[in-house]
Amino acid sequence: MEGEGKLGQEAYEKAVRYELDYGCCPQCVLATVQETVGIVDDQTIKASHALSGGGGLMGEGLCGALTGGLMALASKYGRDRDKLDQGRYMNDFKKAKELTERFRAEFGGVSCRELQQRFTGRTYDMWDAAQYKAFDEARGNQCAHATGTVTQWVVEILKRP
Repeated sequence: MEGEGKLGQEAYEKAVRYELDYGCCPQCVLATVQETVGIVDDQTIKASHALSGGGGLMGEGLCGALTGGLMALASKYGRDRDKLDQGRYMNDFKKAKELTERFRAEFGGVSCRELQQRFTGRTYDMWDAAQYKAFDEARGNQCAHATGTVTQWVVEILKRP
């Protein structure tokens, strides 16, 4: 259990660094999970790019960090293509529910817009350069913290027996 906590903390720190240096929270989560415990391939990291900022930088969908975490869990526990006709794979849904509920409890919401509001007191149009700059300044390291936190939780879930 102690090694699991240390690995989770290392994942947290790496994901925070990636988010602060490069942005695109779902990719930061997935890249860190890949480097920490494996299971995530490069195509999955690439496919997550458009999910940043609540999907297409629109703010309407799930926080990109949470989305990246869900994708990482599904990379291990999700249903394979050749098993589409073999049930819903409830184990994956249970882990996804656990992550989502924990995220909501910690951060007070799950959508990008909800987090923008909580982190800065308002929402932003990420397609407007001036508003994006204002958001980037106002959020400080809060998005990076959310990214690191999700990554730590995912690594800990993945390392459970």
